[in-house]
Amino acid sequence: MTHHEAENTTNDPASAVLERARHFVDDLTLTEVVRWKKDHPGRLAVGYMPIYVPRPMLEGIGCLPVAMFGGGDQVDIIKGDSFYQSYICHIPRSTLELALNGSLDSLDGVLFPSICDVIRNLSGMWQMLFPEKYASYVDLPQNFDPELGGKFYVNDMARILRDLTARGAWKYDADKMRTAIAAENSRRAALKELDTLRVKEPFRVRASEAYLVARAGGLLEAAAHETLVREFVAAAKQRAPRVYDNVRVLVRGSFCEQPPLGLIKTLEAAGCDIVDDDFQLGLRYIDGDIECGPSDDPMRAIAMAFLRRGQATASRYIADEEKGAALVQSVRQVEAEGVIFAAASFCDPALLDQPMLEAALDRAKIPHTSLKFAENTGQFQVIREQAGAFSDAVKLWGSAA
Repeated sequence: MTHHEAENTTNDPASAVLERARHFVDDLTLTEVVRWKKDHPGRLAVGYMPIYVPRPMLEGIGCLPVAMFGGGDQVDIIKGDSFYQSYICHIPRSTLELALNGSLDSLDGVLFPSICDVIRNLSGMWQMLFPEKYASYVDLPQNFDPELGGKFYVNDMARILRDLTARGAWKYDADKMRTAIAAENSRRAALKELDTLRVKEPFRVRASEAYLVARAGGLLEAAAHETLVREFVAAAKQRAPRVYDNVRVLVRGSFCEQPPLGLIKTLEAAGCDIVDDDFQLGLRYIDGDIECGPSDDPMRAIAMAFLRRGQATASRYIADEEKGAALVQSVRQVEAEGVIFAAASFCDPALLDQPMLEAALDRAKIPHTSLKFAENTGQFQVIREQAGAFSDAVKLWGSAA
């Protein structure tokens, strides 16, 4: 169990970095994107829905990739509800609300990766509502044979590159693409350092802080985000710890629609050190570097990284692999004592996967509990009581170690 937590004082060396990160996270009208386009005239900003798109593919042709995570708890849904039935998740409603009120006007196009039927349908809705904007469904491969799924993915990326070039993006250049891949690898190395520090010393990096620092990258080029992450890690290492008695937990199920920051802080306040999660999976989806040497085809390198080292998640087909094995392995690696399933309400991929993952945890004798949320959830008392009871039970009756 963890017995430390960073002191929350005005002298916190990481506070300035966290303030900057929070600015990016709260920038729902994309003022940062407007500023970037002003500084880079003629270049395109391309939004994308979670969880994963090949960001270096976009940066390699001069585009700014912009993560779209809906309106969270900051947007009142008025128009968005009229486009969707009540029994689906919340993120498409708030995303459409932002688009219809002009908050996303700075985007020149949007990519919709194959997460679920809701996001597939949102791509069609987008094309009807904003015909002047570029919109494309990204049909990520579910066959991991390089000669089948690999070729399919390379061809689909080539289609998107042609479409964006026709709209003003740079022409494809292999060297520029390799440079973008190298920048993405460096950014991910910084995120890995952040995650490693949180696993080893969660008293220095709270999950709510790591969430802000990671999500800030949704509005930044890879190099700028790497700088921000490394500044935070360096500052966090300077924090002075104090004693607390928390349970180490792993959170799964929030890979698409994101939980309110208040919910993450509620879990922390209930005695949980979240040492691993899938909140910002899109920036961590590839495990390790995208391997691309000077003579390698950059697009094939991106495709092979997706096929061979993509993270296990509910929207990724795993063929003959055992469902839940990767989760159990993650629990062991980060020395978590339990798992909290936190899925968005009506999230079919997460909720359909959950029983199989719970069964795997039961076989491994790993404690777990579950909750559901919407991005605009505002009341957390029930969640705090549930998480607190789970934390106490793990302390009293055993851990997963």
